[in-house]
Amino acid sequence: MSRIGNKHIVLPAGVSVELKENAALVKGPKGELLVPVNHGITVKVEGTTVICERANEQKQIKQNHGTTRANIANAVHGVSEGFKKSLEMRGIGYKAQMKGNDVELWAGYSHTVVITPDEGVKISLPSPTEIVCEGIDKQAVGQTAARIREVRKPEPYLGKGIRYKGEYVATKEGKRAGAGK
Repeated sequence: MSRIGNKHIVLPAGVSVELKENAALVKGPKGELLVPVNHGITVKVEGTTVICERANEQKQIKQNHGTTRANIANAVHGVSEGFKKSLEMRGIGYKAQMKGNDVELWAGYSHTVVITPDEGVKISLPSPTEIVCEGIDKQAVGQTAARIREVRKPEPYLGKGIRYKGEYVATKEGKRAGAGK
C-alpha cells in the first residue's frame, strides 16, 4: 500500500490546481507548472485539498501513485515558496563570476568553465565563493546545482572543490601521516 500516494496535498492560499487530460496545471504566485499524471492514477481537487487515487493494485501503478503525488506536492511547494540550493567553493583561486545569466567558474583548471542554468532557474552569487540556484521547478534547480558541483567535486584529502552548503566531506589522512607507524 502506497503511504505517500495516500497522503492528501493541502493547497496554500493563492495556489490552484487545474486538471487537464493527463496532466495537472499548478498555478501560484511564483508561476505555473505542468505536472504529468501517470497512467492508472486519477487526481481529484476537493476544496483546498488534492487527492491522488490509483485504479488497481498492479506493482507499476502502485509505484506511479506515490511518484505522481510527490511530483504534484513538489509543484505546489515550488509555485508557492520556490526551491533553493546553495553551493560553496573551497580552494585557493576557486571563485565564480556571473556572465549574463550564466556562471563562469574558476575551479583549478587551466581554463574557466561556463555553466548555463536550466530553464526557469536563476543563479546568484552572494560572494565569489558562494553560488545559489533558485527556481520553482525542483528537478531543474537540483540538476543545475548538480552540474555546477560536477565541475570539481570535493576531493577527500584537502576537501577542495565545489560542495553543497553544509555537506560533510570525509577526509582521509595522507601517505605521510600513516608512514610513521
